[in-house]
Amino acid sequence: MPSTQATYDDANLILRLYELRRDEKLREARAWFAANFTVKSPEELQRIAPPGSKENAYVRMVVSYWEMAASFVASGILNQDLFFQSNGEMLVVWERLRELLPAFRAMTKNPNSWHNLEIVGNAYIKHMQAAGPEAYEGFQAMLRSIPATQKA
Repeated sequence: MPSTQATYDDANLILRLYELRRDEKLREARAWFAANFTVKSPEELQRIAPPGSKENAYVRMVVSYWEMAASFVASGILNQDLFFQSNGEMLVVWERLRELLPAFRAMTKNPNSWHNLEIVGNAYIKHMQAAGPEAYEGFQAMLRSIPATQKA
């Protein structure tokens, strides 16, 4: 994903993504995900967000939103540097999904599950590390210090 100069179209897309994040249901889903999603296996995912539950809908809303946003960056439609400046929440979602990804792909038999999140999440990590050698580790430590309100 080569970095180019951001355009007004990039800025407008960033603003549109922000508008979507303000949707009441997505806000509820994002709040639940941030507070509760710390699963490491498909079995834990089934336990805290069983199919048909409100929690399952929350997981799907959050992950599909950030997968969509990441697809814009991964495909070159949206400037990566501009995206990283205002969408740190995507890295939180990626960090919460990263360890689950191999087992989730095996369970769903879909090697492309969360592919854009993986590409952009890993690029975001490199971006953080370039900004400061300990920035990413500090970010991870901050995430680990936030207790989940629901046991997985």
